Amino acid sequence: MNIFQPLVKDFISVQYCSFESFYVKPPSFVSSMADETDEVVRENVRFEYPVIIPKGVIASTGCILLLHGLNEANWDKYRNWAVYLANMTGKTVILFPIAFHINRAPEWWRNPRENRPLMDKRMAESVNNGALSFANVALSERLSQHPSRFYLSGRQTISDIVCLIRQIRSGNHPWLTSEAAVDFFGYSIGSFLSEIMLMANPFHLFDRSKLFIFCGGSIFKYMHGTSRFIMDKVAYNRIFQFYCEEWLEKTEKLHVIDKQEDALLKAFNAMILPEVHRADRLDFFKKKRFDIAGISLFKDRVMPFDGVEACMGKVLAADCFQQLDFPFDYSHESPFPLRAQVSEVLMNECFQKVFTKASLFLTGGKVNNSFA
Repeated sequence: MNIFQPLVKDFISVQYCSFESFYVKPPSFVSSMADETDEVVRENVRFEYPVIIPKGVIASTGCILLLHGLNEANWDKYRNWAVYLANMTGKTVILFPIAFHINRAPEWWRNPRENRPLMDKRMAESVNNGALSFANVALSERLSQHPSRFYLSGRQTISDIVCLIRQIRSGNHPWLTSEAAVDFFGYSIGSFLSEIMLMANPFHLFDRSKLFIFCGGSIFKYMHGTSRFIMDKVAYNRIFQFYCEEWLEKTEKLHVIDKQEDALLKAFNAMILPEVHRADRLDFFKKKRFDIAGISLFKDRVMPFDGVEACMGKVLAADCFQQLDFPFDYSHESPFPLRAQVSEVLMNECFQKVFTKASLFLTGGKVNNSFA
């Protein structure tokens, strides 16, 4: 089913491209903490991703990869985002699913009937498990069992994006030229993944890439992932302890021979605690200060702005980011709620404020925090 059908007009077209993710063996330092059954999840290996193409474009010279939030089940929230970016920038927009998310996850993970035994199990194990829901029970169980999946999912996604860009550079992508500039729009955990990817910069593929962040940019320690739409309290407490304590204690002592793996691990670790690899992290953001911009929402409790400041430093955060507060009831998970008690005109004004700024930035325009 074409999820973009209601939005397909004469000014855009939507195509679907097939992709095969080749299994990347977990590095030795995490292999004992991984679950080998993940490599045979069929949906995660072979999937399609939507490509939104502006009017009149046959082979685009510019591309925006839109990376979504944690535990998303579909592209519904992002349809208007992608179409607006394509229309405003004239660039092709690719909605690329993170490993084990969207159409890369088995359907039963979201089926309440099939998830009932799993829900009962987690409720029995912890009667105080806040935010547990049918929407997050599968991810919560997976992360509780093997917290290393958080790292490995991001690692596989970055490997997939590297393959995608190499396909573009070889001239084998059906909708992009081999010279197409590749930029990023990162929302929530998609921005976290983007920052790590640009910091590690495998094979120097992202030297000139720009990144616009929406509801993201926080260092891991300041994130608050407990949510009925993301993960339950038990799962978040587990991954917080795992990465802030166990993971860093183990991986910071390692000497990783593979240069790309080493760069990725260091970039990931630099985004966990403010004091870890602080000089390298701040140096990266200083060098990329004209290539990274973003918007934080005042009532965002999952990715708060103080986490952005802890990540980039207060001066750079103030220079690169703008904080907004919408005049309606919103949340990190639903910044533009469908059932908000507000006029459609006002909702559209807030939406356009965010995505006009993103479009301006991703087309090379100068963005400052007085932008209205």
